[in-house]
Amino acid sequence: MEEVATAVVKRAEKLMREAMKGNDASHDAWHVLRVRDLALSLAREEGLPSSPDSMLVVELAALLHDIGDYKYMRDPSEERLVENFLEKENVDQAIKNKILSIIKGMGFKDELRGLGSIETFPEFGVVQDADRLDAIGAIGIARCFTFGGSRKRVLHDPSIQPREGLSKEQYMKKEEQTTVNHFHEKLLKLKDLMKTEAGKRRAEKRHKFMMEYLEEFYREWNGQD
Repeated sequence: MEEVATAVVKRAEKLMREAMKGNDASHDAWHVLRVRDLALSLAREEGLPSSPDSMLVVELAALLHDIGDYKYMRDPSEERLVENFLEKENVDQAIKNKILSIIKGMGFKDELRGLGSIETFPEFGVVQDADRLDAIGAIGIARCFTFGGSRKRVLHDPSIQPREGLSKEQYMKKEEQTTVNHFHEKLLKLKDLMKTEAGKRRAEKRHKFMMEYLEEFYREWNGQD
């Protein structure tokens, strides 16, 4: 059984690399591999290894979570890549359902829609927290500016204020937004949205680093340093 799971994981990683090879560096294979490693680490801290199926759910969901991301969709058929893969691999139905549930519900846009208040299962929490940890701290800052640059977004404009009380639709549109505003509209909110105790502990340091970075950014922007 363990050999079969290992083979499925390897094929999932291969699919992920192929599906994401055209993405910019903010959402590339390296991002996914970091999320996978973080998710497995959080899972161990949360006591999930007592269940082999749980660890398989975590690893596969982490590896497959960004395939078919709306921000990089090139073809509508990409929406079914993950489901088709799991069916082809004859993944157990209960495991498959958990993986798909994690992938479909873990995005920040879904939290805005109110799904974040729904009671979740442990595997969901560790994968979502891992993805969000990679969005904050030093790596998160680098990814934020990389994505903004890829979309030719303005770095900062003091006349454009961060949007408050965003709906899912407004968040997805990102009209007239600057890269720095993304910190206020999303990244600085992630610390308080962590689902696991392990995720909350790690988020504290990364959040603090972002706050210090933004303070220095604004000082330099205003010519104070």
